[in-house]
Amino acid sequence: MKRVFVVLLAVIALVLTGWFGLRAFGGGGQPLASVAIPFAAAESLPDTPDKWHGRIDYRTLDAQLAALAQRPEMAGLAVAVIEDGKLTFVRTYGVADAATGAPVTPHTLFRWASVSKTATGAIAAALAKDGALDLDRSVAAWHTTLRLPGGAETRISTADILSQRSGLTKNAYDEKLEGGQSPQLLRASLTAAPLQCEPGTCHTYQNIAFDTASEIVAKAAGKPFSDEVEDRLFLPLGMVSAGYGMEHLTDAKDWARPHRNGQVRPLKEAYWRVPAAAGVESDIVDFATWMRAMMGLRPDVLPKPVLEIAHRPRVHTERLYGSGLRQAISDASYGLGWRNFSYDGHRLAGHSGAVSGYRATMIFEPATQTGVVALWNSDWGFPFRIPFAAIDSYHGRAEGKWLDLSELPPATGGGAAAAGPVAPSLKK
Repeated sequence: MKRVFVVLLAVIALVLTGWFGLRAFGGGGQPLASVAIPFAAAESLPDTPDKWHGRIDYRTLDAQLAALAQRPEMAGLAVAVIEDGKLTFVRTYGVADAATGAPVTPHTLFRWASVSKTATGAIAAALAKDGALDLDRSVAAWHTTLRLPGGAETRISTADILSQRSGLTKNAYDEKLEGGQSPQLLRASLTAAPLQCEPGTCHTYQNIAFDTASEIVAKAAGKPFSDEVEDRLFLPLGMVSAGYGMEHLTDAKDWARPHRNGQVRPLKEAYWRVPAAAGVESDIVDFATWMRAMMGLRPDVLPKPVLEIAHRPRVHTERLYGSGLRQAISDASYGLGWRNFSYDGHRLAGHSGAVSGYRATMIFEPATQTGVVALWNSDWGFPFRIPFAAIDSYHGRAEGKWLDLSELPPATGGGAAAAGPVAPSLKK
């Protein structure tokens, strides 16, 4: 009864904010239907030039994004901007499915990939604030499937797992997960994996070990991990397009197929099997809603003390991304499924992610509550630059040319151009 009541509240909230696919949660969180329900307020989305107002030059940004979407490395793209805490730009480009020509819309579902880790950090912080989850308690005390070399699971804490301080070499056993092996069995077999450092002492990015959090959260909340995140965070925020699992994506009326160099690729389930690490999908409007909540603009759902627990830097990390963007970033750190770093004298925060055929990014400046979310259904890393172009525009930094395509090989009509500067895969 409580679950139904929460859903009803979320639907009522959506009547005031837009239109989305309707979901029913009586059957373990699986979609009952994905039906476009028109709400009058949908017209208020800032998706046309007459609705773009702010410090950012949105017409230039739109032209740059349209040109980017025409590149043969791309398929579809959805972008939203929050400026000074308000949704000021929503725009979609290209195709959700190159085989059918179906266009991307504001309600097309994409995968968040590793941006899913931000939801995991947030739910763990919320449970910690409740007193239901002790972040300093050892992983072994939760009786999870994780086993580390030398029994280190008895010495590292839940906070260590969430801040990527397992000590394991980067992305340990990801290739085995991609090969179809069980994440639970892989976590048990990590006892034989090589270490990069003493557990608890350095940052080494993980997916399989990080997903130990799904077991811990489920035990602390007394319900499945995905249900806890959806019930406590997504639904109260009105994010009814957001959810976990491959079926949640493929059962939707409007979802983006994975692409590589303009061609539809098979959908791969591997990283959905580590939901805490990479299990979420949503449309771009709900992704923007999530960013506003991460900015602290929904204290009714995510109060400031919870965000402080989740976002506080806990370990220094290497620089992010690749090419020139990597050189522009400094002072990077990791919280609970959360990144913080400096760019051009500004402190930025968020996360990015990549799984086969999808990329996602959420980067914002906490001081101005200005940032970008972007989702695209290809393997190309160049669009990770989009938030930095928008932030440069916000601050009037004319020399920023992150979306200048002239440095790339000319686009060719019949096939993929040689890849330009890309970010390394952010699931790795």
